[in-house]
Amino acid sequence: MRRNLVAALAVAALMTGPLAACSSDSGQASAPAPAGAGVEGVDDGSELTLWTRAPLELQAKALVDAYNRSHKNQVKLTIVPNDDYVAKVGAAAGSGDLPDLFAADIVYVPNWTEAGLFSDLTDSIGKLPYADKINQGHVSAGTRDGKKYVLPFVLDLSVMFWNKTLYKEAGLDPEKGPATLDEFRQQALAVQNLKKPNTYGTYFGGNCGGCNVFTWFPMVWASGAEVMAEDGTKSLLNGPASQKVYSTWRELQTAGAIAPGSKDETGATWVAAFQEGKIGVMPYPATLLPTAAKSVDVGVTGIPGVTGGSSTFVGGDGIGISKDAKKTQQAWNFLSWLMSEQAQVDVLAAGNSTVARSDLADNRYAAKDPRVATINKVAGSPQSRTPVAVNFQQAFNAPGSPWVTLLRNQVYGDTSTLEKDNEAVTQVLGQ
Repeated sequence: MRRNLVAALAVAALMTGPLAACSSDSGQASAPAPAGAGVEGVDDGSELTLWTRAPLELQAKALVDAYNRSHKNQVKLTIVPNDDYVAKVGAAAGSGDLPDLFAADIVYVPNWTEAGLFSDLTDSIGKLPYADKINQGHVSAGTRDGKKYVLPFVLDLSVMFWNKTLYKEAGLDPEKGPATLDEFRQQALAVQNLKKPNTYGTYFGGNCGGCNVFTWFPMVWASGAEVMAEDGTKSLLNGPASQKVYSTWRELQTAGAIAPGSKDETGATWVAAFQEGKIGVMPYPATLLPTAAKSVDVGVTGIPGVTGGSSTFVGGDGIGISKDAKKTQQAWNFLSWLMSEQAQVDVLAAGNSTVARSDLADNRYAAKDPRVATINKVAGSPQSRTPVAVNFQQAFNAPGSPWVTLLRNQVYGDTSTLEKDNEAVTQVLGQ
């Protein structure tokens, strides 16, 4: 059954992109600890292999370099183009050639966990003295039948960025970003009214499902509403809060405040216009603060809801030991180090990335930059989420997904299709 499962996964990945949702009665591989391994695993000079996707290259290289400098074990890192990653993992799963460690976009983690691609880390994670401080959104996404298979690799949060220089020019307070959806609309319109050449109020990925999962879902959560049923099989994207999100973006589109390239934006360049100083305010990946701040005086706040509140999509990648790993305790040595203060603070926080442990959020690097402190605070907000659904990719992120159809109709097309479009998302989630 396992052989048939992984073979089917490989075919699905190569033929259609996303892995099919599958289950198996045989369970995932375990990673037993040899005598003397301890909570930190084994550091005996072994070579380990690790795959990650290109968007996390900066953080992955920093982490691997720091580990390799301080350990006998050596990790060989492979960076895979984002669009090729699912197919590569699927093919390797089918042939038994997965690396020792591999990272996965958090929306793939439930699917790949259920498909048996990761080894069971329950006992090892439970022995960590700070296990309850590790980001539970990522851990939960990689939990099946009470067993834990994944730890956070790099957190990527969605927050609201604004251009302080354009805010000053528009007569807005450069130190105050939007606290409600109406304020977001008003501030975007104020920048648009500057009528500066090639400068617009806001931008979004108008043909990118993943971009708007990442940035629109938090607007719903901040409003106290949900986007899916708890079991991830029913869409709730037709509620009042969701409708306010859609109408806000439609009003901005009608007013000409959204840069025209948004309509066809599939995600490849959706952050570029802000980095070029051409956008007033937009939801944005927190991991790109160092890059954006090189060219723009950036303000940062949480993503607001209808009447206030603050939320974020706790995205990024989880990481686990593969089912094909031969050096599981050496691989665990890397993962246990990844959760350590040395990795979380001296590598990730030092590079302005969000830490994955709540007890390390108030670190010396966050104290130096109020924007980083804001991001860490948003990450711990009760309204922040990592949504879990086995068919998440097919329902939301895939090109031409029912979610893409829904959002495009609500911004650019026939708004009367909301109930039908929402039901189409439910149908895919429940497959």
